[in-house]
Amino acid sequence: MADTDVDYTNYTYDYYLEYGDMEELKVEHKQRETMHIISVVIYIISFVLGLIGNGTVIWVTAFKSKKTVNSIWLLNLAMADFVFVLFLPFYIDYILRDFHWDFGVVMCKLNSFVSVMNMYASVLFLTVLSIDRYVSLVHLNWSQRYRTVERAWVVCGCIWVLAAAMSCPALIFRDTMRLHDKVVCFNNFHAQDGHTAAMRHIIIVAIRTTVGFLLPFTAICVTGILLTIKVNQSGGSVHVSSFSKTVSAVILAFFLCWAPFHTFSLMELSIHSSFYLHSILKAGFPLATSLGFFNSCINPLLYMLLGKKVRRILKRACFDLTKSSLKELTLSISATEIESVPGVHQDNIPEEPVELSTL
Repeated sequence: MADTDVDYTNYTYDYYLEYGDMEELKVEHKQRETMHIISVVIYIISFVLGLIGNGTVIWVTAFKSKKTVNSIWLLNLAMADFVFVLFLPFYIDYILRDFHWDFGVVMCKLNSFVSVMNMYASVLFLTVLSIDRYVSLVHLNWSQRYRTVERAWVVCGCIWVLAAAMSCPALIFRDTMRLHDKVVCFNNFHAQDGHTAAMRHIIIVAIRTTVGFLLPFTAICVTGILLTIKVNQSGGSVHVSSFSKTVSAVILAFFLCWAPFHTFSLMELSIHSSFYLHSILKAGFPLATSLGFFNSCINPLLYMLLGKKVRRILKRACFDLTKSSLKELTLSISATEIESVPGVHQDNIPEEPVELSTL
């Protein structure tokens, strides 16, 4: 078990993805309570909308639409968000218990692992979406030859493996520790000396920020700029579809939601040198983290609002479901009326419903 000296607090301010030592988080009481309430509200909204929205997208892309490269990207992105929102109740319970972790060290590790893997998987799928959009619009001959459903599944498998590998530090360093009457779930970077702990923290934050934000952001910006230049030069010969617009909206939403979190993560590395920065991080990190989590329920809403194909499939599915329900209701009412006629038994009811009206 790690000791609880003062160095511990320098590396634990992210107390959702990296739940900190609450004994050292001496935020003014009312301010802290307000942030906790806001965080819980955001998590509950994310859970409800994310569960329904991502579940709907998975149902549409997996069972109701033709398997295309685009639908495979969206299916895997929705799966990443869906798995993540399933674990949100653990975060909600943790906050409502005033940051007391009651689920053991295994769930502490697994919960953080799923959260970080969701972040990596989401940004990597969005990066692939952006690059694939550019290639399919600009390099038509190449995309028609090599852009296949089978290769898309191979790419998705590689992304999942990479996201899981990048999230392994959560399984290694996450730990639980009793502090007075509470058990906290935190990143146990402690070693024999504070320098080793600091280096571990710096390396993990640097990798997370670089792979989870800066490199994908650069790739997406470059492909977006090149695509814009190509569209302008083509004079309208390159058609930007509604799916491309949906991808742009999803990418923008991801970076607006996650940029504050990565900004605070970088600021956290210098926390020991500034008391003013110390206060800003304690006040802002909870909201920045909850905003990042909120991204998991935004994507399906964007699909439904901007994606014409998704809307069309949902309308048809709702129509079919309503039609089926009305048909079953009609048969049930007709069967009840037949049973009430003297001399007519259930065994004599014809199988074809169209003949019921002739009795």
